[in-house]
Amino acid sequence: MKFFKSLLCTICVCSLFCCTPIQNNKNDEENAVIETIMTRRSVRKYQPQAVNRDTMQVIMECGINAPNAINRQAWEVRVLDNPETIQRLTELYVKENPKEAENTNFRNMFRNAPTIAFIANDTTFAYSPVDCGLMAENMILSAWSMGIGSCCLGGPARFMKANLEANEILKQMGFSENYDLLLCIGFGYPAETPAAKPREVTKVKFLD
Repeated sequence: MKFFKSLLCTICVCSLFCCTPIQNNKNDEENAVIETIMTRRSVRKYQPQAVNRDTMQVIMECGINAPNAINRQAWEVRVLDNPETIQRLTELYVKENPKEAENTNFRNMFRNAPTIAFIANDTTFAYSPVDCGLMAENMILSAWSMGIGSCCLGGPARFMKANLEANEILKQMGFSENYDLLLCIGFGYPAETPAAKPREVTKVKFLD
């Protein structure tokens, strides 16, 4: 009888110690996600080296695991880290926007990022822009969680579609038919720590 009592006590103690860390780990993970969201900042100053491609692969996989309408996955992504191509696009951009180069912090047209993700959406699917936005947010947050800064960009996408020479480089990226460049995201190792900007909390209202 004493043996069974001892066994029962041992099981209870083991259960207590085995179960408690699981719950704590879950809470830690939840807090880590919230911390990543609340501390993320748009970065516009980077160290010169491109983001490691293994790291970018993880970021891309996080992106394509975003929620999307009826699982159409109506997006395509191209990742550019070739400094010569980035420089060529920047030269074309500066020709049309010479004042940009007067900024002492200006390095390239992608807010100085050394690695850029180009995201295109399927223009035949109405919800694809929303899906691409969800994908982009997954990329941005996963990058930040690994110490990689980013900046979501619309201007470079518009420029590359409008400028004839830049558009030729865009065509070489090989997006499928009916896919249109929607936005770009610059990625890099941060060389600044931007302060948080205020958010309009009053824009959120709960309905009775």
